[in-house]
This record gives sequence, structure tokens and C-alpha cells, in this order.
Amino acid sequence: MRKVYTIGEALIDFIPHEIGVPIDEVVSFKKMPGGAPANVAAAVAKLGGESSFIGQVGEDHFGYYLRGTLAAIGVDVSHMQHTNQANTALAFVALKDDGEREFVFYRKPSADMLLSPEDVKGISFKPMDILHFCSVDLVEADVKYAHHEVIRKIKKAGGIVSFDPNVRKSLWDDLAAYQQTIQQFLPYSDLLKVSDDELAFITGLESEEAAIQYLLEQPISLLIVTRGKQGATFYKKDLEVFVEGYEVKAIDTTGAGDSFVGAFLSRLSKLDKHISQLTKEQLMEIGKFAHATAAIVATKEGAIQALPSLSEVQSFMDRV
Repeated sequence: MRKVYTIGEALIDFIPHEIGVPIDEVVSFKKMPGGAPANVAAAVAKLGGESSFIGQVGEDHFGYYLRGTLAAIGVDVSHMQHTNQANTALAFVALKDDGEREFVFYRKPSADMLLSPEDVKGISFKPMDILHFCSVDLVEADVKYAHHEVIRKIKKAGGIVSFDPNVRKSLWDDLAAYQQTIQQFLPYSDLLKVSDDELAFITGLESEEAAIQYLLEQPISLLIVTRGKQGATFYKKDLEVFVEGYEVKAIDTTGAGDSFVGAFLSRLSKLDKHISQLTKEQLMEIGKFAHATAAIVATKEGAIQALPSLSEVQSFMDRV
């Protein structure tokens, strides 16, 4: 079984007690572990895969809480560092009635942003290992160049690179620079996952068809366009596969997309083949499994704490 590495932010999501209330009117929040790359690593481990989180948190209560949470699930935290130069990142979340979210981030800077290329030089990868990253930590800070370093290393080792931009416009003062940065990292990706509402921003093209074609012209092996409960479409150069989603009553969609990615990568890590070799039948099977995982997460609060076990996902798929 191949190992799945993720790099980027681990943070605290403060989830509101009140639903359907704007964030400036929320009275109280509850602490939840989160951060997209951390969520993906946790999902892989929870579903029976082998994962490792690369990142940095503060030397504070929140940082050690995150470390303990990931370790308890089975994530390798040997590449998770602590610093006293900045605090662990925080994200305050407001939830709409349909489970969709509004974010306010506290990270100017946060500990994750200070992870440097020097900090990751000792990490080694094996052929066909998988590295996953998002765009939140591609801001102009040390951590952006730590990403460059680990991507270079895993490419040299013959591994697979997975990229989910996971667009968070509120973290960038210059949206044109944000779009350009995402586009600069696209060619490094073997696997690219985007949601349908991110296509226009990432590509600069309003037509969904044109945006998808633009992404398919990148040197990627597999493009996944997710559409929430409506399903997802998997694109290879010579293949297009649509997989339906599951209809559930969403409580909190925080981490649902990350759990989809984690479920997909957990399945991929157990196959002795490159993603370019996945068949239509395999994409259908993995896609249904990923949708089921995400559907379960959306019916619970939080991201990491909502993750189901492998047996829970299988039971869910048997019932529906």
C-alpha cells in the first residue's frame, strides 16, 4: 500500500451553535479540528489507508490538540512541526440552513505559513507515493516554497501529485495573483480536483465547457469536477465518467470535499497502478465510495470529527 502525504494547514474550525445566522450575529462557537490537507490525511487514515501530514502549528493548546487528534486517528505526525513564532491558524464558520458555509480566518501570519523549504528537506518519498496539497498555503510566504520543495522531491521519486485548489478568496488581497498562483501549480498535478463553482475563477473562463477543456490541456492524468450532491465527473484524455452523488440532509458541509478527496486517495493508494491507468469501472467504484464518504460527513458537524470508518461507509452504501 502506498503512502499518502498531505502538506499545508491544520487549523481550528470554530463551528457555530446557531444555524442560518450570519457570522457577525453568531453568539457562540465550538472548537473542531480542521484544515483541508489535515482533513484529507485524516480521511485516508480513517478509511484504512496510510497517511502522513506535513505542516506546522503553534506551540499552543490548539497546535497540540491538532497533533493529538491526527495521531489518534492514525495519521503519521512525524513531519508536523511546532513553532513559537506564530499561533495556530483559526477559522470561524457560519452555517446556512443547507449546510453551506461562510469563513473568517485568523492567520496574519499563522504557524503554517512559516513552514520553510529547509523544514521539509529531510522528507523522502518512495515511487508511487502520493502527495496532496491545496491553495490556502500557496500565499506568498515560506510555506509556498516548502510546497515547491516537496513537489520537486516526490516528482523526482516517481510519485503522484494531487491538487485541490479549494478556493478561499477571503485569504487573498489580490485575486488576480491568487488565480495566477493556482494556474502556476496546475502543471505539477497528476490529479486535479475542482468543484464546479471554482471553474470560472481558476481558469478565467465563464463557459464551463471551455474551462474544463482548458484544464484538460494541462499535463494532468485525471481531472475530477465535483458538483456536491449532484455527483462528479471524472475526465481522462480518452474517457469521461459521471458518478451520481447521494441525496442526504446536509447539516454541515465543512470537510465534505476533503473527505471525498481522502476517500478517493485511500482507494487509489491500494491499487498498484498510476491514475492514468484507471479504468471506467474503477473510477465508478472509487467515485461511489468517495461520494458516500462525503455524504456521511455532510450529515454531521465538523470535518475530521465527522469522518466515518470504512465499515460505516460500506454500510451506508449497502443501505442506499
